[in-house]
Amino acid sequence: MTGAASVVLQSGLLPEGLNVSFKIGPAILVLSMLLLFLAIGFVFRVADTEDMWVAGRSIGNVENGMAIGANWMSAASYLGMAALIALSGFYGLAFVVGWTTGYFILLIFLAAQLRRFGKYTAPDFVGDRFNSDAARAIAAVTTFLIGFVYSIGQARGMGLVGLYIFGDIGLPGLSGYQSMVVFMMAITVGYLTISGMLGATKNMAVQYVILITAFIVGLYVVGFTQGYSTVLPQLEYGALISQLGNEFSEPFTSGSYYLWIATCFSLIVGTCGLPHVLVRFYTVESERTARWSTVWGLFFICLLYWSAPAFAAFGTDLFSENVGAVYGDPGMSSAAGDVIVVLAAQLAELPQWFVGLVAAGGIAAAIATVAGLFIAGSSAISHDIYTNIINPDATQRQQVLVGRLSIVALGVLTTVAALNPAAPIAALVSYAFSLAGSVLFPMFFLGMWWENTNRQGALAGMLTGLTIWTIPMINEVMPTYTGAEGPYVPVLAQWVPAIGSALIAVPVVFAVTIVVSMATDEPDMETKKIVRQCHSPEPMTRQQTAEDVVTDGGETPSGD
Repeated sequence: MTGAASVVLQSGLLPEGLNVSFKIGPAILVLSMLLLFLAIGFVFRVADTEDMWVAGRSIGNVENGMAIGANWMSAASYLGMAALIALSGFYGLAFVVGWTTGYFILLIFLAAQLRRFGKYTAPDFVGDRFNSDAARAIAAVTTFLIGFVYSIGQARGMGLVGLYIFGDIGLPGLSGYQSMVVFMMAITVGYLTISGMLGATKNMAVQYVILITAFIVGLYVVGFTQGYSTVLPQLEYGALISQLGNEFSEPFTSGSYYLWIATCFSLIVGTCGLPHVLVRFYTVESERTARWSTVWGLFFICLLYWSAPAFAAFGTDLFSENVGAVYGDPGMSSAAGDVIVVLAAQLAELPQWFVGLVAAGGIAAAIATVAGLFIAGSSAISHDIYTNIINPDATQRQQVLVGRLSIVALGVLTTVAALNPAAPIAALVSYAFSLAGSVLFPMFFLGMWWENTNRQGALAGMLTGLTIWTIPMINEVMPTYTGAEGPYVPVLAQWVPAIGSALIAVPVVFAVTIVVSMATDEPDMETKKIVRQCHSPEPMTRQQTAEDVVTDGGETPSGD
């Protein structure tokens, strides 16, 4: 057997127990949904950079909160979180805790301040705050890398759910799973190249309604029809835990306390460093709207997060009754775990169209997040590297063209990597969180809250974070592709796990950034005034930035 053929067979990823056949009702439902996304993207298509990157700063707080929710609740939330709880019990709750706690830090420390700084992208903030094209370039490359790593998990989720809808129909040379990945990613890239941030935001509001309706209604129907719950499945699922096995109910059976803490911490700080989350604060008209959209976003996110553990419990019990043992050898595969939400609805013998609705929610969640990631990644290339470093005289048409080409490039890279993914959805996504937390979060926090953070400190800190993140990725993820069994250095994987490397990286990056900043020259006074203006209570107009106020003779910055 040739190497290429073995990769295709190895990547079949057919979840056991899933009804993998073409289903006309669910197919019509999903295709109609995808056509709706394309239509919205076309109606709100963009021609200039303001709409392309920040939606003209015209988005209201509830709409932006829904966009935050859809942007955030990816396949990792809709599918992967329930999978982790189903396969690893209490360890999976680290994801629920980490992915929600981060929003409180954003709300208190960063949302309004970043909106007042008022740039287009996360690398834009880093480059202008630290007056460094090198820092801008590192942040842009990191943003592109985050988009790539994060999107692999989304593509895996779309491919697995697509198997339920369209069956195991393979394109020539590809398995059914791989064919679904190619098809779904092609649709996503197509509408994004047309729509930019404006169309993506309008789509995210629609995608949120679809995904939350599918998830909550699916949970209630599965719970009620199977006798698991009578009023609130989010509370009543606890009655199942005692019969789901020690692996599910005993804390940390599948991982140490240290791994739980490392994972949770990385997810918290990663939330605060994700470029596609932070850019949502640039799309609103004021810092007040930024704060309120964060509150709304957290509320919309919690609706699903309160429900995911219950769906995991219901799906696990139905799997053990109808398919086979969940734990042990062989036990439930990671592919089956990643579609446990769809499996629960199918094994509950609900109507096919209804299971299709639950599956469609998973696809909507994945597409919404890929949209945010690709917009952030393409803006990093087009706006931060091409326009600010390579060609400062670029026309708006050239910038939008480079942005669209960057979206296509990201789509191709993600599709190729997702054909043979290295890990389950939530683990793939967590690698991106560790990267964001290790490299970008310290720059945002120190850049906004310590005015003496300077260029040299930022460069030293970012390079340190990138190094600390890369080492465990090579140690743990590379063996998946080289055929090695387990990490190259097991003790390193124990104390600096790839899924939670930010626990070590963040304190080190903070220390390096502060020490280097103190050992070198302070930033100029204008930069300090801009930072102070970001904390000023004085309101600003929609298009005004802190730099405009400082340089154009505005109000004296707060703290002067």
